Amino acid sequence: MVPVHELFRPSPRSVAWASLLLLMLVVWWAPGRVSAEDPCLKQVFGRYCLGGDVTPLTQKTPAPLARQTEGKSLALVFPEDVDQLYVLAFDGRIYKVVRIYRVETQLRFDEIYNLLRQKYGPGEDQSRFPEQVTTPGRRLASIRRGEGRALHVWHPADTWHIELSWTREFGLSLSYIADAIEAERAAHLSGGL
Repeated sequence: MVPVHELFRPSPRSVAWASLLLLMLVVWWAPGRVSAEDPCLKQVFGRYCLGGDVTPLTQKTPAPLARQTEGKSLALVFPEDVDQLYVLAFDGRIYKVVRIYRVETQLRFDEIYNLLRQKYGPGEDQSRFPEQVTTPGRRLASIRRGEGRALHVWHPADTWHIELSWTREFGLSLSYIADAIEAERAAHLSGGL
């Protein structure tokens, strides 16, 4: 006679099927749950959540160097060694994180460009210079005069992109941008929302 507790013990075959079914449910259910709970598209500079809630940064110690609010838009400025980080939010979500480099040299630009190229590939060159400007020295002079700009763009994901730019207005900067939130902000500013 078989003891009663043995009747409730699952067979190895039923354990395998149950495990497989559980794994299939987790694989099917988990991706939606993760994206719904974690709006972070990209962790930028190790501490800024692109697409995430900006509120924790407003309560951060030490406080930002500067804070500016205009309607639903918020800009926070944080020190980063000798550089500065700008965290821009719209409707409470971070849509752009920009690092402005204090050291603006061709060597520094090339160093950052090469690091990005190694990680994300060649990207897209969207630079604009006058037709006669063909050498790095002339490009630099063109940038400083405000006649040209260097801009390289990478799209490592469907939801965000990277811009490395060098302009007279903003200097040498590296930006991580959440596409949908930036588009929402642009539509709001143009009166579309």
